[in-house]
Amino acid sequence: MSIQRAYDNWSATYDSDNNLTRDLDQVVTRDTLVKLKSKSVIEIGCGTGKNTILLSQMCQKVHAIDFSEGMIQKAKEKVQSDNVNFSVADITKPWGFVDTSMDLVTCNLVLEHIHDLSFIFSEVFRSLTDGGYFFISELHPFKQYQGTKANFQRNQNTIEIPAFTHHASEFFNAAINNGFTLKEFNEWWHEKDENRPPRLISFLFKK
Repeated sequence: MSIQRAYDNWSATYDSDNNLTRDLDQVVTRDTLVKLKSKSVIEIGCGTGKNTILLSQMCQKVHAIDFSEGMIQKAKEKVQSDNVNFSVADITKPWGFVDTSMDLVTCNLVLEHIHDLSFIFSEVFRSLTDGGYFFISELHPFKQYQGTKANFQRNQNTIEIPAFTHHASEFFNAAINNGFTLKEFNEWWHEKDENRPPRLISFLFKK
């Protein structure tokens, strides 16, 4: 099953499924971004809008992007804020959906499905105003080394979504090569992850 079809399928139960990674990502996003003074944001991989509501409360303008129409539809049903605009787009192609310089780009649980990180970083850099921030929250590579992938249940079967393993150094190198500086780097555990490898890794880069 393709990545796009998988997320279209998953959208029906994404919010109700037991998913510690999804839940932790919401905490990480809130704790990292609450201190920023951003007015406009591009949210890459908005999914069902789990972080979109927070962003709409923090920023004057939110452009929420996903390539799954199923996920976008769920987000539109959930998020009723006038300052949010939704678009279905493929971020592996030139970002024609960017029409103004933004001061924040967020990317949550998306880059494991993207092969070429450098292209994403270059498009983010082009989209940001000087001094803008790029926030990334991803499944930790330690989890990937153990074989963990985004997955969901359908008809008693586990559907694993195709993914690429990106080492921490790949994120750092893509950032440096595209003109970013690192402001924050963190590893995160869910409260149920005691004595286990970190579940998420996050970065906050600045243009």
